[in-house]
Amino acid sequence: MLRCLPRAPHRPAGPRPPSRAAPASFTAAGRGSAAPLPLSYMVFDGSTPQSPLVFLHGLLGSKSNFRAIARALVQRTGRKPDLVERLVSVDISPTESVAVTNFQAYISAMRRVSIPNGIPRSTARRLAEDQLYPAVQASAVRRFLLTNLVEVEGRYMWRVNLEAISQHMADIMGFPVFHMPYPGPTLFLAGSDSSYVSSEDYPEIERLFPKAEIHYITGAGHWVHADKSQEFITAICNFLLVP
Repeated sequence: MLRCLPRAPHRPAGPRPPSRAAPASFTAAGRGSAAPLPLSYMVFDGSTPQSPLVFLHGLLGSKSNFRAIARALVQRTGRKPDLVERLVSVDISPTESVAVTNFQAYISAMRRVSIPNGIPRSTARRLAEDQLYPAVQASAVRRFLLTNLVEVEGRYMWRVNLEAISQHMADIMGFPVFHMPYPGPTLFLAGSDSSYVSSEDYPEIERLFPKAEIHYITGAGHWVHADKSQEFITAICNFLLVP
């Protein structure tokens, strides 16, 4: 099973999309619980029911973020059974991210948003965006955060648990200590305008992923798949050796 994790380093590469997989689950091992947690997922069928490509989105993201990318990859890759056991990390390093992220500021701004009940969704979204603006001035980031705004019985709220995220931000932005490397082919695919993958991270990447390639897509920021979608898809397909 090919797993594509959001974020990482140099030269394009490629994945391939999901097919009839059982519901994904996460086991909270080492956290006092071994119970699997059901995850929301979406399936895109290719020409064969084998060897799925699994996308795992990042913090405050959604499976809808990769819908268009997944469809394109299904068409480009066929999901060929011989292309398996590869990892693509999109603009993230196996290191702590606290110093390069503004997520704590985003969470704080989202928690301050207050929207009246019973108003149209378009009005609620506009009010929320206006309230986010002082702390989040990049329009693309505001639009991304607003994908988490949902209406439940006439009330507007955030889909994500902001309280829990805020309390555990250090854990989320950190990275566990691993001693065993991942031996499979790995692509770290990063945006040239992003600071999430730097040369300082290379030693740890090489230690944990000895077969890693690092590729930067010129002109892309942290959201590589959105900034340069065609280059992103081509890079992933090249990595999977798909013509």
